[in-house]
Amino acid sequence: MKNVIIGTAGHIDHGKTTLIKALTGRETDTLAEEKKRGISINLGFTYFDLPSNKRAGIVDVPGHEKFIKNMLAGASGLDMVLLVVAADEGVMPQTIEHMDILTFLNIKKGMIVLTKSDTVDEDFIELVKEDVREKVKGTFLEDAEIIEVDSISRRGMDELITKIDKMTDEIEDKNLNAPARLNIDRVFSIKGFGTVVTGTLIEGKINVDDDLVIYPKELKAKIRSIQVHGESVETAYAGQRTAINISNVKVEEVNRGDVLASEHSLEEAMMLDVRLSIVKHTDLGLKHWDRLRLYHGTREILCRAVPLEVEEINPGESGLVQLRLEESIVAKKGDKFVVRRYSPMETIGGGIVIDTNPKKHKRFDKAIIDALKVKEKGELSAILKEYLKNNSRNYPNIKEIMSYSGESEENVKKALNKLLDEKSVVCVNNMYMHINQYNLLKENTENELKTYHKKFRLRKGMLKEEVRSKIESKFKTREFDILLDMFINDDIVKVEDNIVSLKDFKVVLNEKQLEIKNEIEKTLNLAGLNNIYTIEDITNNKKEYEEVLESLIGNTVCRLEDSYIMSTKVYNNAKDRLVKYLKENNEITLGDYRDLVNSSRKNCMIILEDFDRNRITKRIENKRVLF
Repeated sequence: MKNVIIGTAGHIDHGKTTLIKALTGRETDTLAEEKKRGISINLGFTYFDLPSNKRAGIVDVPGHEKFIKNMLAGASGLDMVLLVVAADEGVMPQTIEHMDILTFLNIKKGMIVLTKSDTVDEDFIELVKEDVREKVKGTFLEDAEIIEVDSISRRGMDELITKIDKMTDEIEDKNLNAPARLNIDRVFSIKGFGTVVTGTLIEGKINVDDDLVIYPKELKAKIRSIQVHGESVETAYAGQRTAINISNVKVEEVNRGDVLASEHSLEEAMMLDVRLSIVKHTDLGLKHWDRLRLYHGTREILCRAVPLEVEEINPGESGLVQLRLEESIVAKKGDKFVVRRYSPMETIGGGIVIDTNPKKHKRFDKAIIDALKVKEKGELSAILKEYLKNNSRNYPNIKEIMSYSGESEENVKKALNKLLDEKSVVCVNNMYMHINQYNLLKENTENELKTYHKKFRLRKGMLKEEVRSKIESKFKTREFDILLDMFINDDIVKVEDNIVSLKDFKVVLNEKQLEIKNEIEKTLNLAGLNNIYTIEDITNNKKEYEEVLESLIGNTVCRLEDSYIMSTKVYNNAKDRLVKYLKENNEITLGDYRDLVNSSRKNCMIILEDFDRNRITKRIENKRVLF
């Protein structure tokens, strides 16, 4: 069933709360001060059932200019709006300001409700209608119906309800497949239950027992219970007003403006790149370093504006702007926002988030401006390509890319697959990078190995772990193995026995070195298991012997623990004899193995311990079995 949130808007004392009571039979002003003063101060929430059996949530926002902050928190997540204009007063300042706010928040559906229609004559009503039509030109309400009602006599109420019901069919379905995201507008505690947060679920769905996160503090929260319109449910869906009882979080740790969302679905930011439009009816434009109040979701944050294209954005114009925030925020690309001046507090503009993870930009930089225009208007694959070009060193995963783009997992995967097919993006174990970053890693690997081979001409190459630490320590062993496989496929490197070298590198010995090689191999072969030498025994600390021996280790020479070395042929023969014995006898003692190979106890201990380390055998008390 489609879930719809309807909001009111309009000047103070134009009858918004009375209208809602006439529609629903419920009072949304619940504070004692509200009832005493006869004005709405905080947000009011209720619901009503439409003739088609759809249940619509209603948000009643305050009309007084002092409570615009509360109005903005309530306007977040609305699907349609009832712009309320009193027939005896017509359009007033807060009517205009609310209209601006709703336009910047990209509300697409709504109608104009002319309240107190029984208090004036028809001629005056026609004048008010003309004024309203003039004031809503160029907005989403330009062609909206104007419905005359009187909440006391209930004139026009049935017509209004019918038209609301019909309009709800035109509202777009919410994205239930996106990670859950709820902008918190109220926080309180209920004895015996603990912390409760309320808000409109704008994306995804939330289930009882889900593990979610409260951003930007990143507090882990478990969902204990859920209510929608006062009824307990197992699941809340995007588009529903929701009250959620959470555990593991204290009420004083949460504030209006925080976001309850799926883990890893959002990232903190201290800057936003945006397209910001300035209202026509203001005296001043937007200049560099103007201090503003940013309203996003249910949050208010102070920030500084940095216009990137021009010195000043004039009234009625728009431009690319970087907002430097005074507190961290969590947002998604495509989110809408409103800005007000720091002082005097007036709504001057709003817009759309383009980049939630920008670097600090220089002004008037053509490359930055062009890149932002691609992000703003380009297709998703182009946007992600530009994002990865600038953020490859962080190797973002699918969840992080979803958080940046504000798109569903299905759409992100589809766009990334297109980039992978084009070979403009590379994926390493669900970590993505631009092809430029991949080529840089490849080039750095080549250069490191060239330097290494030049320095150590008789070594096969570098240990894999050493290459990883020099090239990209952010990769774990698994990721780096995948990267090396890609380099192998590109004919750049080869990997043998955990040693990495350039594809065409070979150890070449001169005549003197060949003599030393033959000498070492002959000595180790003759020694067999009767004499296990150390590296120092063989090289006698002579550099030329050390270099040649280094080239033989891993080939004809086998290195054991504590710098012991053996002929690889002798080592393999000892191993084969042991494996054969264990297959026939299941277990062997140190004494049995000494007799088997006819060597000393010390030598047998050295080689058996090496077999244990290499998982050929396993020691159980004083015996060994096959691993």
